[in-house]
Amino acid sequence: MSTNRLNDQIAAVRAFNRFYTRKLGVLDQHLGKSPFSLSEARVLYELAHHDELAAKEIGNALGLDPGYLSRIVQSFDEKGLITRRPLPADRRQYQLSLTAKGRQTFAKLNLGSQNEVAAMLAPLSSGDASRLTQAMATIEAVLEPGQSQPAPVVLRSHRVGDMGWVISKQAAAYAADYGWDISYEALVAEICAQFIRNYDATREHCWIAEVGGEPVGSVFLVKATDEIAKLRLLQVEKHARGLGVGRALVEQCIQGARERGYKRMTLWTQSILVAARGIYKSAGFELVATKPHHSFGHDLVGETWERDL
Repeated sequence: MSTNRLNDQIAAVRAFNRFYTRKLGVLDQHLGKSPFSLSEARVLYELAHHDELAAKEIGNALGLDPGYLSRIVQSFDEKGLITRRPLPADRRQYQLSLTAKGRQTFAKLNLGSQNEVAAMLAPLSSGDASRLTQAMATIEAVLEPGQSQPAPVVLRSHRVGDMGWVISKQAAAYAADYGWDISYEALVAEICAQFIRNYDATREHCWIAEVGGEPVGSVFLVKATDEIAKLRLLQVEKHARGLGVGRALVEQCIQGARERGYKRMTLWTQSILVAARGIYKSAGFELVATKPHHSFGHDLVGETWERDL
């Protein structure tokens, strides 16, 4: 990395830190209108969410200077917010717990903090709020990989704009992973256009998977016959693979077919799509037919899988 680029990145991080600190109203190291500093509030948070922590454990977790932490603990003790008792293994160390007054104090502080953040989010659209929280999750994951918990997978119904996303992501993914040509994009576009033109919510549906407010996958339930449903266009973005997105989409599609009165389900896939085939097999589908064909610029082996509902 060049020196100029590194300096630009350092400047960007420092500028963001100044902005975010100012935005949260903690530039003076106090939270809102409370009498507590940011460090004091963090100590209260740790004590409220963990039983009988040693002072040293809190200091290590928060990176606080032992002398500064000692003054915080002394202040909390004098205010009746905590109890202290020596650790049996080392009587120089203390085990800390919140008193009833301490828990009431934290509850008030926590509510005030929630209200402040809610007020900050209120003017934002749902899309902007999702982008904001996803960006925060990205920062956390990049700076402390493996420390943050993965966001849950959320399945929602399709809405305006989703078909364009499906077409673009499907075409780009299969071109990158398997070298399929633009004729596959044309096929996906035709399927999506037909789905929208003929959409009947009582018989068909599309589900979009989101993680942290970001679309990461899709699947379609379409009518083959009055009794047979077809699963189409299962797709999971590469960065979301391994989170159970594909399995969740397929299971939802099966359940959706049952709810719409179908008796059987079918799908068409390719022999090279190993991960998808594994999901279909674990979901109860059985391979019933294979047929070689030349499509999307390649010689492929198409497979038909089916299962009873």
